[in-house]
Amino acid sequence: MALDIIGLLKNRRSIREYIPKAVSKRVLETILEAAMWAPSAHNAQPWRFIVISDSTLKLKLAEAMASRWKRDLAKNGVLERDRENLIKASVERFSSAPIVIVSCLTMVEMHHYPDKRRQRIESIMAVQSVAAAIENMLLAAHAMGLGACWFCAPLFCPETIRKVLKLPPDFEPQALITLGYPTDRPLPPLRKPLKEIVHLNGWRETK
Repeated sequence: MALDIIGLLKNRRSIREYIPKAVSKRVLETILEAAMWAPSAHNAQPWRFIVISDSTLKLKLAEAMASRWKRDLAKNGVLERDRENLIKASVERFSSAPIVIVSCLTMVEMHHYPDKRRQRIESIMAVQSVAAAIENMLLAAHAMGLGACWFCAPLFCPETIRKVLKLPPDFEPQALITLGYPTDRPLPPLRKPLKEIVHLNGWRETK
């Protein structure tokens, strides 16, 4: 069993292209239930998921996000021709995915403090909790033969997301996950060796 879990972790990939095959309600609910069982600070379960399967809404969201990104690209000095190509690819990527899941957090059931320091820490704990739920979702999707990709684009345009999806004021968009059956399985990405990322009994400079 342990080897199966490690194999699952090592074989999961970020999948950005999908075949035009619908994801059943049963499969989708199984993946979302996996997210629900992630650990969370105080067991507050601060995650909220907006599942989008409607083609019109996916396109509307993709275009609104792309419009906001286009302004940022201009500030970065990206040439107009290159901006248009990037925007076109972005809209296609998000609108063509069979399922789009917008992951949000809410602080409603997290602890509330009178000072900014602890409240900031509490907010970070909520972000970590949502991230754990997203990872569960990605692993469950892979285990069921689907592909998924985690995008952080909503962090750059939260008000755009809120407006298109008509989110409550306490919903803070954190990530967008595309989901579907993959066109292929990409090669494994490179990973740093353990000796570069692990320090035993305190930090030690690596050579």
